[in-house]
Amino acid sequence: MKPNIFALLMMLSLSVTPALAAERQMLHGHVPRVIRDRNLQPVGRLPAEEQLSLVIGLPLRNRDAFSNLLQQMYDPASPQYHQYLSPRQIAEQFGPTEQDYQAVAAFAQSNGLEVVGTHADRTLLRVSGAVSNIEKTFHVTMRVYQHPTEARTFYAPDAEPSLDLAVPLLRISGMNNYSLPRPAGHVGTAPAGGGSATSGAGSGPSGEFWGNDYRTAYVPRSTLNGAGQSVGLLELDGFYTNDIKKYETNAYAATNRPNVPVTSVLVDSFDGLPSSDGNSVGEVSLDIEMAFSMAPGLSNVLVYEADNCCYTWLDILKQMQEDNIAKQLSSSWLFEDDEPNADVVYKEFAMQGQSFFQCSGDYQAFYNGVEQWTDDPNVTLVGGTMLTTSAGGAWSSETAWSNGGGIGTGGGVSASFMGDFAIPSWQQGINMSLNRGSTNNRNVPDVSLVAYHCYVVWNNGTAGWWWGTSIAAPLWAGYASLANQQAVSFGEPTVGFLNPALYSIGKSQLYNSCFHDVKTGNNTNANTANLYFAVTGYDLCTGWGTPAGTNLLNALTEPFISGTVRNPNGSVTLTSATPANFSSRVLAATNLTSAPWLPIYTNTTGGAWQFTDTNAALYRSRFYRVSQP
Repeated sequence: MKPNIFALLMMLSLSVTPALAAERQMLHGHVPRVIRDRNLQPVGRLPAEEQLSLVIGLPLRNRDAFSNLLQQMYDPASPQYHQYLSPRQIAEQFGPTEQDYQAVAAFAQSNGLEVVGTHADRTLLRVSGAVSNIEKTFHVTMRVYQHPTEARTFYAPDAEPSLDLAVPLLRISGMNNYSLPRPAGHVGTAPAGGGSATSGAGSGPSGEFWGNDYRTAYVPRSTLNGAGQSVGLLELDGFYTNDIKKYETNAYAATNRPNVPVTSVLVDSFDGLPSSDGNSVGEVSLDIEMAFSMAPGLSNVLVYEADNCCYTWLDILKQMQEDNIAKQLSSSWLFEDDEPNADVVYKEFAMQGQSFFQCSGDYQAFYNGVEQWTDDPNVTLVGGTMLTTSAGGAWSSETAWSNGGGIGTGGGVSASFMGDFAIPSWQQGINMSLNRGSTNNRNVPDVSLVAYHCYVVWNNGTAGWWWGTSIAAPLWAGYASLANQQAVSFGEPTVGFLNPALYSIGKSQLYNSCFHDVKTGNNTNANTANLYFAVTGYDLCTGWGTPAGTNLLNALTEPFISGTVRNPNGSVTLTSATPANFSSRVLAATNLTSAPWLPIYTNTTGGAWQFTDTNAALYRSRFYRVSQP
């Protein structure tokens, strides 16, 4: 939120005549599908004087150009590859016009709504007002319904909102509260329905994973520690700072590791005080502790905090994007499945070179009835595993995490009840016959990490083990900070949105050296008895699997060098200097139509590049990259 521009916007908006529409604008997606699917009948009506807070979203300007540029930013053959924009550049090139933003603000005010928050790129406008004014403005009646699966009521409009405004809108977030954000982490208890804990695999008090266990399993012997990087966490509660200190004292007692700075960023006037909900408070501590366990040298963990109400999570996303400090971001909270206003921010993250990791959920395979799935194609969805380590903590094996009884790693195919996202280009070309995924719609998760039997300190001194994909998401954010630390050391930009690269690696000959392929386990439940099973390669339990040490880091961060392949048996001419530490690496190239990088020249002695592939004539891209052999 940017209150410093609020006064200026209001003064300007007073001089703007609200845009009048030739015909009434109708919006969509505001009436929960469950009302229709279950034929729910209202049990009442929201009081006219009750105050609601809404977030009005405006679509980006020049959307085709935005999408084209974003695609080029993640195409290694494009001159725009990893040439990220700043928040200001995005606002200037693609934000709604000042005139349109002011017109929306003036329209809201003229209908009795108060503008309480603005944003620099003009895509979101927070307003508040009485239910009576909201009903009049958007031509709806706000009804109350009994929630079909929770012991509470929820409100929703009786029809899709419409408004007499020429400026196109994207979504009015907050018109219903059917799906409430909830943390995906859970305090450990005896597993139900056949799940089993990893038997004493970690070095924690009762065999839990903690501290350096994650690095020993997933990045053994690496000196990368996240130095110079910050991780940003989305949180809808506060936390106790002494819990973080206690975790560090307990988990790192033998190493004397310096404490990682943890900074609260309070959003929407939140006071930062922990609530009385121990699970909610615990989620915040868990996320912090997991992030710096994977990256113990982080410069900062930025904890973006707000009250859990009124779509404040959108304001947190926007603050993360506007700050543009942390290049790896994580959320372990489950939200409404289809939120166009959030989708815009996710795309802006990618355009700024930020990675955003979202846990895939803890209720096993997707089915119609659970609303908290997140399957946006502009987010890296993280599933969960059960990890087994050998003596000394080295990685031994993993299986898809499942407690049984409907609890386990979330995954599935984007469907009409979730938002129905089409399969993105980078996910195409995977054989879905064994994993039962879709060739038409988005499949999740993308990757995974351990999600079971992990030690946490929370709620002012409580300590014990937790489970949930909420563990895996901040661990992946920590892992991404290692990649970005290495990229920066090479003089390269940050890795940004990881999915295009992850899927390119997964579909290439590098897969088995970069990922632990999780081939056992499932996330089936009573609603989806045959979905899904872990299989060789990509699956809808654990995605591509978990990181296999520094090989994946190297594949994600290898520098690019311009050059030309002269002939199948000739030499390569590089147009930029070759760093000395490339002498023991492999020069690889791609043609203009195929994604996999194939080795064509090797150099193991520091001398001449040696030809190794008879198909070199096929590879005429302007870009080559260097990789570990």
